[in-house]
Amino acid sequence: MIRTGKSTRLLVVLAVLPIALSACRHTPDEEQVRQAIAAVSQAAEAGSASGVTKALSDDFDGNGGEMDRHSLGNMVRLAVLRGEHIGVTTGPVSIEHRGARIVATFTVGLSSGNGGLLPRQLGFYQVESAWRQEDNKWRCYKASWKRAMSSPEG
Repeated sequence: MIRTGKSTRLLVVLAVLPIALSACRHTPDEEQVRQAIAAVSQAAEAGSASGVTKALSDDFDGNGGEMDRHSLGNMVRLAVLRGEHIGVTTGPVSIEHRGARIVATFTVGLSSGNGGLLPRQLGFYQVESAWRQEDNKWRCYKASWKRAMSSPEG
């Protein structure tokens, strides 16, 4: 009887061990931020305002007060209502740790299938985004962007 109890405990431990070990695997913070940036790009192309704003903190500040979380979502909604398709091409993401925060910089190209919505906003931008952890997820709380310099030929 004692032997059966030990065998049962051993089986339980062996059954739970793979689950416990998989829970220990942690996606590196840098990769989580890169994945969030990619998800925002994909959501913008899909016309999903909630997908675009999902990675943003509630107090998101875009370009020094130019755009908040709500207005960014509304811009995507407006594009969808007008039948626009937003094309997003994101360049390599550079990650820098700053204490408990992460700063990610990258270039993004915005295009439109129809060209009707906000044609002045289309083009390439240099983006610097600041990220912090909220509820065990990395959220962008601040971003700034400026039009990337065009090449001498263009």
